Amino acid sequence: MNTSEHGSMDMNEPDPPQSSSHPGADPSGESPEEGEERRSRVEPGEEATKPGSRRRSRGKPAASAGDASKKAKAEPKPDDRIAPEIDGWLEQLRDRLGLDTNFDVQVREMTFGEHRTGLLFLSCLSKDASLTEILKRLTYLEPGNISHDALESFFTHYIPTVQIRKSESFDEMINDVLMGNAAFYVDGEPRVLLFDAKQYPGRNPDEPVLEKVVRGSKDGFTESILTNVGLIRRRLRDPNLRFEIMKVGDRTQTDVAIAYINDIADQELVEAVRDKIKAVKIDGIPLGDKQLEEMTVKTNWNPFPLVRYSERPDVVSAHLLNGSVTVLVDTSPSVILLPTTYFDLVQHAEENRQNPFIGTYLRWVRFFGVLASIFLLPLWYMYAESPHLRPHWLWFLGAEKTGDLPLILQFLMVEIGVDLMRLAAVHTPSPLVTAMSLVSAILIGDIAVKTGLFINEVILYMAVAAIGMFATPSYELGLANRIVRLALLLATFLFQMQGFVVCATAIFISMAFVRSYNAPYLWPFLPFNGPAMLNVIFRRPLPRNLRRPSLNRTKQNNKQPV
Repeated sequence: MNTSEHGSMDMNEPDPPQSSSHPGADPSGESPEEGEERRSRVEPGEEATKPGSRRRSRGKPAASAGDASKKAKAEPKPDDRIAPEIDGWLEQLRDRLGLDTNFDVQVREMTFGEHRTGLLFLSCLSKDASLTEILKRLTYLEPGNISHDALESFFTHYIPTVQIRKSESFDEMINDVLMGNAAFYVDGEPRVLLFDAKQYPGRNPDEPVLEKVVRGSKDGFTESILTNVGLIRRRLRDPNLRFEIMKVGDRTQTDVAIAYINDIADQELVEAVRDKIKAVKIDGIPLGDKQLEEMTVKTNWNPFPLVRYSERPDVVSAHLLNGSVTVLVDTSPSVILLPTTYFDLVQHAEENRQNPFIGTYLRWVRFFGVLASIFLLPLWYMYAESPHLRPHWLWFLGAEKTGDLPLILQFLMVEIGVDLMRLAAVHTPSPLVTAMSLVSAILIGDIAVKTGLFINEVILYMAVAAIGMFATPSYELGLANRIVRLALLLATFLFQMQGFVVCATAIFISMAFVRSYNAPYLWPFLPFNGPAMLNVIFRRPLPRNLRRPSLNRTKQNNKQPV
């Protein structure tokens, strides 16, 4: 039975002959006649199923396909092998990793116990103190301390680090080093030792900018996936919490982790998320979670966000307990929550930091702001252009003077002006933001009105709509609502009341057909779920919130013992 180059076994070839007293002897040491006589005494099928039997029936595989694949995976490809001499290894590094060209690719060559070694690392991602301490310990070695298997001796006795493993793959070594780990090479060994020595540049967990709360924790996610996992682990000390790691991007090799609670989350959802991430074929995702979202969630030209981003570990932990699946992407300070509905995007952690009555009040105020950001301007414009459609109790709506420009042009110019101010605030240095805001407010709010370019009502209602947009917890949803407002404005300008009704209906119907990982986007309104809808409208007391959302199809529905 011969072994091929990739480790697979060819069962059609006979076993290689072994030394025997006469040619044609069987490898077991008996003659062909004796073997034939012995095989004739074995019942049919017994020889193939007998434990420990060395012979198998012709055509039946000696090893399963899984064993063959594991062996093929264990043995590296010819172009993936590590050179057994250190000079050849250094030449490989010059060719594949740019040694002597990249200033941050370093190889520290030293001799320990008469064995020439090389320590490969990236100076920008490695901890100098850890590597120095390891080298300091190795300098005490004497020639007699190391056995004939030098690499095994270093692995077993002399390298004091926790996370360490052996590898025969050159590509695996390169990927680990680019991740920040270090590779220890011993001359004469076609293997290396890979151990953790990374130290990423980063910041401390600070309060999230978009999800601030008056009371509550002030720590937020950072650009380090290890830090983010630690922030979640600190709040969920559950042995069933799982973090599955994988890499996305042929060139960036970005770490992506799927987090879920094993005995709560729906396994079909977990498998769907895992399969979509594994199916991503792209050079890289340097922009992190947003590019991963576009590769896994087919949004096309839909302006509404189909995933929810969160920068708060307490919010992510609460969603994990509800059966959600989260995706963490290295270098991204936010986490993706799946599945997501429209009503998930209008909830905020501040509501749960207050008592139920105040939390419900804050939720209603936020709902009013979201509705005002969408419908206030189109409705006012419709009543201003068609006073006969205005109800009597809305007598105060409308404008006596429309200004020198048409109202629709005023609204469009103000919309663009608000967007310009928002972008200017983002790109302006912090010390100048206040001055820029004052200048913009004076130019648009005062001078533009006095010159007759805009009327006061346009500035007032646009300011209320902008406040409602900024009060929307999800930044992506606020931008999508602005697009909907512009569409309603243009439809009202072109077709008056009929245009407003048709456009609003078309947007609502299109949202009803949208799904986020097979979850209805407008749940629990469509399809209607009474108890879940009450949880959206009211911030119920925690002792009465007994069940997890049925949308997540969790394995355990009860959140509290009955």
